[in-house]
Amino acid sequence: MRPGKLSDSILKRTVLKQIKKNRSEVLCGAGIGEDCAIFACEGSNMVSAVGTYAVSDRQDMIRAIYKEVNNLATAGGEGVAVTLAITLPERASEEKLKKLMDGAAQAARELKIQIAGGHTTVSKYVSEKLVTVTAYGKVPADKTYNTKGAKPGQDIVMTKWIGLEGTAILANKKREELLTRYPEYLVEEAASFDKYLSIIPEAATAVKSGVCVMHDASEGGILATLWELAESSGVGLQIDMKKLPIRQETVEVCEFCDVNPYELLSGGCLVMTAEDGNSLVLALQEQGIPAVVVGKITDSNDRLIFNGEEKRFLDKPAADEIYKYI
Repeated sequence: MRPGKLSDSILKRTVLKQIKKNRSEVLCGAGIGEDCAIFACEGSNMVSAVGTYAVSDRQDMIRAIYKEVNNLATAGGEGVAVTLAITLPERASEEKLKKLMDGAAQAARELKIQIAGGHTTVSKYVSEKLVTVTAYGKVPADKTYNTKGAKPGQDIVMTKWIGLEGTAILANKKREELLTRYPEYLVEEAASFDKYLSIIPEAATAVKSGVCVMHDASEGGILATLWELAESSGVGLQIDMKKLPIRQETVEVCEFCDVNPYELLSGGCLVMTAEDGNSLVLALQEQGIPAVVVGKITDSNDRLIFNGEEKRFLDKPAADEIYKYI
């Protein structure tokens, strides 16, 4: 199998088909595009999200925790705690582990969450440092969101820019090579794009401003995110390619590294649907959050991307372009 996410077909027949609903308390569980499980609790719902990541340094650990707390926000949740299961190869040093935990502590401070526990082990069966982050949060019972709620006629809204997370990783990995072509200020700005990783502020504004569905753009880039949104809700969509927001730094870094920015890690970008996308955009912009309407949900099965007069069908998600470098 290819690196990265499982294909939709394998996910459906090998994973999701085996998962049955056994408890009434589980309101939302495993599914395509579903990053959170939602549980019924007295007075509110509990929300959780989990992911496993290779972490070579403290910044990787920060990204991993942000990603899972971002997933809570897409369900309308407020992050409360994370647990960390860290698996280290035999060659790992105590100093490397300390740096990873420094990153975890920084993320917890910034996100105002508690590291509630976890497990750390050394294994001869792994060659890279791995962490499984499980995030827990709470959400009002009447304010829970999932990716199955997209309906025909709703506008599709995006915040910030595509490819932010992948750009930051590439700019840091290829810094010296990039400096041979581009000015230092451009490379440094691209390398700092992790500062945009949190989607918590826009999710909080969206919950108050008529949002219907939220899905953070991450692995597979914006094209994978749009596919997952449509697949989960069983709808079609139409996207104006020229409206997808992208930073010039991303354009330059992706051209240099020969990667497709539309299939590149896009953590920091939130994709939403709303009955009145323009009103949602205005509410976000009033909070200083860049946002734009990029398309519409349709009642067909067609997932279409328009680029001027050119029209093409959205393909099933491909492996993220970042795997060319990590």
